[in-house]
Amino acid sequence: MLLVLCVDLDDDLGRKTGFSTPVIGREPVKEAAVALATADPEDSDVNVIFQGLHIYDDLDDRDESVEVAVVTGTDGGDVEANRAVGREVDTVLASLSTAEDVTTLIITDGAQDESVIPVIRSRVPIDGVRRVVVRQAQDLESMYYTIKQVLDDPETRGTVLIPLGILLLIYPLALIGSALEMPGFVLGTTSALLGLYLISRGLGLGERLDVAVEYARRSLYAGRTTLLAYVVAAALFVLGGVSGLNTLEGVEATHGDVGAPVILAALVYGSIQWLAAAGVTTSLGQITDEYIAGTLEWRYLNAPFYVLSIAIVLHAVSGFFLDEAGVSYLAAALTAGTLLGIVSTLAFAVLESRYADGEETRTPDRA
Repeated sequence: MLLVLCVDLDDDLGRKTGFSTPVIGREPVKEAAVALATADPEDSDVNVIFQGLHIYDDLDDRDESVEVAVVTGTDGGDVEANRAVGREVDTVLASLSTAEDVTTLIITDGAQDESVIPVIRSRVPIDGVRRVVVRQAQDLESMYYTIKQVLDDPETRGTVLIPLGILLLIYPLALIGSALEMPGFVLGTTSALLGLYLISRGLGLGERLDVAVEYARRSLYAGRTTLLAYVVAAALFVLGGVSGLNTLEGVEATHGDVGAPVILAALVYGSIQWLAAAGVTTSLGQITDEYIAGTLEWRYLNAPFYVLSIAIVLHAVSGFFLDEAGVSYLAAALTAGTLLGIVSTLAFAVLESRYADGEETRTPDRA
C-alpha cells in the first residue's frame, strides 16, 4: 500500500480550522482542505493537501492500493514539530488495516517541511517526495528558508553578518569631521544603525542579553546575593573610573603633558581602591551564594585575599611611577602582596585537607 502523506509542519490546518490531526481518508482530507482554503486561501498548505488528493485519485483510478492522510507538527520550533509529526505518522500507520507492506509518498510545500523526512523515514519506507509550490513564486519559500537557516546558524551568521555590518559602518565613519548635510546625515545614520544591527545579530548579542536578563530574574527571585553584589560592584567601578580620571587631571595639571606609562599609572593609582572594593564585593557575594547552596569549598575563600594582594601591588607600582611612593614602600608592598596570596592559599589548602580527612575518618565510624 502506498500512503500519500501531506505534511503541514507548522500546523496551519489545526490552528486555522480547528481540525483534529492526523486526518486520514479521502473524504476527511477533502473536508480539511476545503476548511483550510476557506480560512486562509493564500496558505500554501492548501495546495499540498489538494495535491495529495489529486495523487490519491489518480492512483485509485488505476486500482492501486492507496491511502491519503494529513499530518501536522507545531509552531513551536523544528525539533518539537518533527516529534509531533513522528507521533502522528505512528498513529496513521497503526490505523491502516492492510497486510501489505506500506510505503509513503511525501507531499510538502518547501524545504522547511522536508526537514521532517528523516523522522518519517525512520518509521516507513519513502517512495518519493513531491514539493508543491505556486508557479508564480517558484522556489521563493525555499530561498526564504535557506536564508533563515543561514541567519540562525551561529558560525555562518557571524561569517556573513559581521563583515557586512562593518562595511555599512564605513560610510558614517567617513562622514566624521565633514559637513553633515541632511541627505548625508540621514543615509549615514541609517547605514550606522543597520550596520550595528547586523553586527549585533552576527555576534548573537540578542540571545546573550536574553540569557543575562533571565539569569538576573532568576537570581532576583531566588534571593541570590550575587546579583546585589554585581550591582554594587558596577557602582564602585564607575566611582573608580571617575577617581582615576580626577587623579590623571591632577597629574597633568602638575606636570603638563605626560607619557602613556604615567597616564596609565595615574588611572590605576586613582581607581585601584575602588576596583579592589568591587572585586571583594563580588567575591564575597559569590562565596555567600555557594555557602547557602551547600557547594562552598575552602579554596573559594582565596578570592578576596587575591584581590587585595593584586590591589596592594598595583597601588605600589603606580605610586612609584607617580613619585608618590619610594623604593622601600614598593618593596614592602610587593612583599606583602605576595605573602598575603601565598599565606591565604596555604591556609585554606590546609583547612580543606583537614576537613576532607575528617570526613574520611568519620565515615567508617558511621558505617
